[in-house]
Amino acid sequence: MSQTVNPDRLFEAFPAPSYRGNQEQALRDIRDAFAAGNDVVLVRAPTGSGKSLLARAVAGCARTVEDADPSEATGAYYTTPQVSQLDDVAADDLLADLNVIRGKSNYTCILPEERNTPVNQAPCVRERGYDCSVKHRCPYFSDRAIASNREIAAMTLAYFMQTAGSEVFRKRDVVVIDEAHGLAEWAEMYATIQLGPRTVPFWDDLRVPQIDGIERAVRYAENLEQTCTRRKDDLLSQESLSPREVRERDRLQELIGELDWFVSDYRDPQSPTTWLVDQSEPHAGDTGDGTDDDTDEARGGPLTIKPMNPEKYLAHTVWDRGNKFALLSATILNKAAFCRQVGLDPEAVALVDVGHTFPVENRPLYDVTQGKMTYEHRDETTPDIARTIVRLMQRHPDEKGLIHAHSYDIQERLAELLCDFGVGDRIRVHDRDGRDADLEEWKASDDPDVFLSVKMEEALDLKGDLCRWQVLCKAPYLNTGDSRVAHRLEEGQWAWYYRTALRTIIQACGRVVRAPDDHGATYLADSSLLDLFDRARTDTPDWFSAQVDRMTRPDLPAFDPQAARAGSGTGRSTNGETNARRRGRSGSRPHRSGRSSNSATSSSSSSNSSRSSSSPLADVWETDGS
Repeated sequence: MSQTVNPDRLFEAFPAPSYRGNQEQALRDIRDAFAAGNDVVLVRAPTGSGKSLLARAVAGCARTVEDADPSEATGAYYTTPQVSQLDDVAADDLLADLNVIRGKSNYTCILPEERNTPVNQAPCVRERGYDCSVKHRCPYFSDRAIASNREIAAMTLAYFMQTAGSEVFRKRDVVVIDEAHGLAEWAEMYATIQLGPRTVPFWDDLRVPQIDGIERAVRYAENLEQTCTRRKDDLLSQESLSPREVRERDRLQELIGELDWFVSDYRDPQSPTTWLVDQSEPHAGDTGDGTDDDTDEARGGPLTIKPMNPEKYLAHTVWDRGNKFALLSATILNKAAFCRQVGLDPEAVALVDVGHTFPVENRPLYDVTQGKMTYEHRDETTPDIARTIVRLMQRHPDEKGLIHAHSYDIQERLAELLCDFGVGDRIRVHDRDGRDADLEEWKASDDPDVFLSVKMEEALDLKGDLCRWQVLCKAPYLNTGDSRVAHRLEEGQWAWYYRTALRTIIQACGRVVRAPDDHGATYLADSSLLDLFDRARTDTPDWFSAQVDRMTRPDLPAFDPQAARAGSGTGRSTNGETNARRRGRSGSRPHRSGRSSNSATSSSSSSNSSRSSSSPLADVWETDGS
């Protein structure tokens, strides 16, 4: 048998013409870690380290077809949970040999009469035995053929996991996972089963009992799987299907796989997975007394079946897919804890730390805390944070700012208060469906607008003047009402709880400083953030501890909304009434936060707006079978 990954090729596989920062030393450390016999190397590389270039170098060390026996795995996979990260890879000339493949819904059929039809709804999937005359030119199948036959195939983590067991995307020698810090959480999310009116095509036809425990959930899942199989077989027996029926068939196939995995995993005495089940109240239309019409059995509502630490699932979808692995992230904060979560043996895992090359004075933290933003204190603290934001707008009159609101409730409260203070013409907001378009519009604007964001702490590149300051409005603790979180805290896993929040903060701080000569300020408005730094101190990287240790309380100007508007552009409505202000009056959210010379704004939302392929967060799990 020939040797697997060849770490000596790391330097020749590095795609850039020269090294910057600590890249050369990082390659030496990665080479030594693989040469020492480690199967997995964690590469903890902060923002600006050039992780994608390091990832390409590791992928280039994979065993080649020329060096391998026919039965041996060759080549490499590059995968990332973030769609935007994959977009960046596809657009980078230095990474041109990473052959990108996406889910079918991202491609459009090229048949003349189907130009607006996604490939996952094209005639080839609607009609049985359809012989496509242009399949050899189909963008999806062309990309798939190229990616499956070239040395490096690049895809989202969702697509990678979904193709486990595929004859097309078989085991390879090397797997590189970028932004790997949330691997366990992504796996838990992907393996979670949602059973309700939005996910089960015939939900209204079902008789859903009250589920009083996991055993009852397993029995119900077995019965539901049989029902789904019968309905899917009925659809497969038809000569042709409508687009709606295609979507139902594909969803049924996914659901059958999800239910089968849950039942088999639960029945496996060797599986380490713990399963939890949550059930909502019955939806409107159920019998008024809460019982079934034909039996005395109580009716139940939608179900969520959740795995915790799905090691077996990760073994099938990730660890069985390669011989050697490189996992890259700025925020793998605790090696042992990370390995436990994802089912790795720490003894077979090496950690490579890449030093931060950005001057600490270019990435300052400032204490502007106004109190706690816990639910019971939010009403009191939010107005003070809004006033602080106005003062920060005064401090940065000509610079764009980003507010991490943490939730849509906090975002709405802040938008209303800022409009009431009279600074609404410098404020932009987004909603769930229009977040991508609103973000891109704000980034493209030359005005020093302030963007009230929700869940944009990761996968956002705001280099240079795209953003010079940001505010963290709330410590990003996980919701203790979530059954998985509650279960872990009942077991005393408080270190995990604090570490997860710290990871989000570090990710957020990296949004506005993207290069050694870049600079951006981060302001902390929730006093719980300071407490978190103390609680998670032992898991804090040295380079971030340096930021925390240098933190000061700035001398802000006195509250003056008129001065906060000083940097506002002139391309506004004449009465200064923005979407944020209108939303504050009506309580409704606009599709867009952008503004034109009149007070109206156009909405360009569509049925696919919430799954835009350009989104930092959307469409991560929107994949289709290979």
